[in-house]
Amino acid sequence: MSSNGWATGLGAKAVSWTLLLFIYGAWGLTTYCHEALPIWALLPIGAILTAWHGSFQHEAVHDHFSRQRWLNDLVAYPPLSLWLPFPIYRRTHRAHHNFNILTDPRRDPESFYVDRAHWSALPISIRVLLTWHNTLLGRILIGPLMAIGQFLYMEARALFKGDRTHLAIWLMHLPATAAVITWLVLVADMSIWLYLGCFVLPGLSLTLVRSFAEHKAANTPLERTAIVEAGSFFSLLFLNNNLHFAHHRRPDLPWQALPQYYREHQESLLRENGGLCYSGGYRELAQRFLTRPVDLPQHPFR
Repeated sequence: MSSNGWATGLGAKAVSWTLLLFIYGAWGLTTYCHEALPIWALLPIGAILTAWHGSFQHEAVHDHFSRQRWLNDLVAYPPLSLWLPFPIYRRTHRAHHNFNILTDPRRDPESFYVDRAHWSALPISIRVLLTWHNTLLGRILIGPLMAIGQFLYMEARALFKGDRTHLAIWLMHLPATAAVITWLVLVADMSIWLYLGCFVLPGLSLTLVRSFAEHKAANTPLERTAIVEAGSFFSLLFLNNNLHFAHHRRPDLPWQALPQYYREHQESLLRENGGLCYSGGYRELAQRFLTRPVDLPQHPFR
């Protein structure tokens, strides 16, 4: 089937709906039966399910489940990660798809860079921390706490300054989060700390592995987005979003269509993005950047 066929065909939607229902079912079963699982099994299962759910939320942001936005929002809304309201994620990620603002720390909501003026004012200890955060090991270990902490801090600061843009979203998100916690505590008899340690934080670590080298500062907008040619496991876990430049070029394509689109346009895509491609997949990223920064945190341009 052609890429355009996948983009509009019912087969792709059926597969996505089936997998999403599987994730919700597996999440419910795993949390309910968590006492029967050793920690060495619970942690990877929890991490994979949470990260996979996040990948399907990304599909919903781009309306790949249905042409009706309300239905996409509904199926992706349950906050299994607890901390991130889906409507805020939808809004910031759609803004991130503007090629002209990619990596700009003042305009790109998903940038990991720090602007030059802010960087020069930071204490040495924070600079060291941010530099380590730009290693793959650092991103996995401290990335979740930094991402969650920074997000909640910025949201709280905006609210205290009188910005009520997201207030209605939070008033809907908190009861939804309470429902998830009610299931965990009262039905599954699961400690919130255990859930954070085996689902939320490691799931976000996996997601941050995907986004670790997705973007790099460059003068030309199209050269700021990478491609990671991952194997079957990570491709399915990330729903082919590792082919990130292909996704940015065609965000209308559902995840099943991206590999074929990449194969058919590989030469032109790599020419456009300046050859920013990791053909060795995430193993190559680990070999090159496990303890070495993928880039300096300071944005190189004004």
